[in-house]
Amino acid sequence: MRKKEKEEPEPVGQAPPDPAGEADAALAQLEAEDAARAAAERASGAAVVEPAAEAVQRLERELGEWRDRALRSAADFENFRKRALREREDAAQRGQAEVLARIVDVIDDLARVAHLDPANTSSQALHDGMLAIERKFLKTLELAGVERIDPVGEPFDPKSHEAVATLPAGVAEQDNTVGAVYQHGYRFRGTLLRPARVAVLQWPPPASMPADAGAHPGS
Repeated sequence: MRKKEKEEPEPVGQAPPDPAGEADAALAQLEAEDAARAAAERASGAAVVEPAAEAVQRLERELGEWRDRALRSAADFENFRKRALREREDAAQRGQAEVLARIVDVIDDLARVAHLDPANTSSQALHDGMLAIERKFLKTLELAGVERIDPVGEPFDPKSHEAVATLPAGVAEQDNTVGAVYQHGYRFRGTLLRPARVAVLQWPPPASMPADAGAHPGS
């Protein structure tokens, strides 16, 4: 007959295993891992999945806002364009009015000289009066940006001079320079309005032309 095996005594000071407690610990560990993962996603900037319907509504709302901005910008630009055009036209009109006002002054001076009594006015006085009017008118043109071309003694420049005659040069250094001006030219702020009509000096003088021949420029 077998002897009954003795039951091993439980270790002193060690509690028996608790299945419910182990389950709670495992659940707590899973929750902690989920919380840590969510925190890591938030820290890394991971995007939160947005429902499709909400995404469509958000995009439509943003599209409407951008459309309104574009329409406002287009309207602002059109207003700016019209205002700039109007200001430019106003500035041009003011500039023209200033020039015309100066020209009117010159016309008044010319009228005073033109209506002088020849019986009581000397030819020298008429001459001096006309010279004064010419100087005033040229000054008015200069203020308006008009430059008078008077190239006597300068090298002939086909870009701003028109040769209508030739004259014998006294020395070789005068070859191909302007010897006389028959009609002055004019520029407006760098743009040629009319070339100067000139006589060009030549060296040696043409054989058919006497050395002392010349031309008298017109006024």
